[in-house]
Amino acid sequence: MNKAQTVRRVFDSVAERYDVMNDLMSLGLHRLWKSFTISVARPRAGERVLDIATGSGDLAAALARRVLPGGEVWITDINRRMLERGRDRLLDRGLTLPAAQCDAERLPFPPGYFDCVTVGFGLRNMTRKDAALGEMARVLKPGGRLVVLEFSKVWKPLEPAYDWYSFKVLPWLGDKVAGDADAYRYLAESIRQHPDQATLAEMLRAVGLAEVEVFNLAAGVVAVHRGYRF
Repeated sequence: MNKAQTVRRVFDSVAERYDVMNDLMSLGLHRLWKSFTISVARPRAGERVLDIATGSGDLAAALARRVLPGGEVWITDINRRMLERGRDRLLDRGLTLPAAQCDAERLPFPPGYFDCVTVGFGLRNMTRKDAALGEMARVLKPGGRLVVLEFSKVWKPLEPAYDWYSFKVLPWLGDKVAGDADAYRYLAESIRQHPDQATLAEMLRAVGLAEVEVFNLAAGVVAVHRGYRF
């Protein structure tokens, strides 16, 4: 099974329990991480914003509160069940946002359309990250910013405890709560294979983004990257 098929199976499996598992496995910290990401993205009224791999729609909802009614917030996800989940949760919050099921490596938007592109906990699941980042840069206006929230390289003294939690506790939680230990074993493995903070920063520069900054959260368990297109 290739990576795209694995990702599809994983998120088909966990879609219904995705939000509960996010709270459990991060002890609720994912909400603070997303709030910080919004502060880094700096969405403004009237802007056009794209949220890629929107998942349960937390980032999209926060973005919409800042750019609507005069702006646009598009939500996208490669996985239909996750996109439907996010759309439904947004509707529950009174938000009707345009949605597109698509691969981030082939975004169905014209060049220079968006003021801001965000992706939260989705980049590591993309097969060709460089191609996906290139597409995100392509659809940004000059001066537009890309903001990436993703699991990253934890502070080295914490690695043993983090590995124990990732490979023992997470699959156990996945089995008990979501009924799929393998999905959360994949999660732990995908984090270890994801580029570290410095490497990802270079990848952003390689697709033409400038003024790239990295913000480490929770001792590097997650990091926020921001770059501008000029």
